Order: sequence, then C-alpha cells, then structure tokens
Amino acid sequence: MHIHAYEKLWLAASILLILLLIGSVTYGAVGPGVAMVADSEQPIDAEGLDEDERFSEPRVEQVGENEYAAYVVSYQFGFEPSPIVVPEDSTVTFYVTSRDVIHGFEVAGTNANTMVVPGEVSEITVEVDGSQEYGLLCNEYCGAGHHGMEGKVNVVSQEEFEEQNSGGDDS
Repeated sequence: MHIHAYEKLWLAASILLILLLIGSVTYGAVGPGVAMVADSEQPIDAEGLDEDERFSEPRVEQVGENEYAAYVVSYQFGFEPSPIVVPEDSTVTFYVTSRDVIHGFEVAGTNANTMVVPGEVSEITVEVDGSQEYGLLCNEYCGAGHHGMEGKVNVVSQEEFEEQNSGGDDS
C-alpha cells in the first residue's frame, strides 16, 4: 500500500498538533501559580461567622515581618472590610469566606483569583509593592446585584497603615 507524501505530511502535522494540545493542557493543570483549594482547612459554619474568631471582625493584621493576614467576608453584594487596606512592600494572605452564596474574589491586576464557597475558607497569597489602589470584584454570578459587587484593596505606606489601624481601635 502506497501513502502519498501529502497524506504523510498531514498525518505528522496532526499527531504533532495533538501532542501540543495535550502538552498545553498538562502545563495548564500543573503550571506555576495554579493551585486548587486545599482540603486542609476545617469547614466553618457560614451562618455562624459572628462566632468565629477569624471572621467575627473582618480585618487585616500583621503576622510577621512584612507579612499580613486579611480576613475577608463576602456577602450579597459586597466585601467586608471595605476597603481592605494593606501596607506597601508586603506579602498579604487573604482568608476569604462567604456568608450566603458562592462568590468570586479577584484582586484585579494581581494573581489573586479564587472561588469563595460558604462554609469553606479560601486562602490566597499576594505580594504588593508601592502605594496603589486595586479593584476587587466578584467573578461568580451571585444574584441580581452581582454586577455592582465590587470593592477596593488600598495599598498604603506603612505609616498610613499603622495610623489607620491604631486610630480605629483607640477611638
């Protein structure tokens, strides 16, 4: 049986294309910066967030040198705290949960993008540089007011961060 040269060429190109597609899907699944939500966190009571020490008062707190933890609660149709204020040149780990339905949590312009499920805590870490304002949005349809569900992440100087945090506690 004789196979024409054009058929051999198309066969080789097809096999190469299939291998490239498999390779790109594999890279996308295990590539850098891609991680699934871990099962290591214990589920929490979405209706009892006021009793959970992490989420009863959503806040940003220092946990190490230039390391901060932001405890964020999403709800129809907003985020708490609002705005989220973090100091510049730091690493911020967001711990996000939902009070009611599934939401998205995307800090525009960063690698922070996760799904927020009621009863679960999503954890995502972002490095922030100089003073800047980032948009915060829900990218999962969550109801009639979804289009207006947005917030802000304000990156401010260390002095301004300390002033805002100490001023709110002592007043």
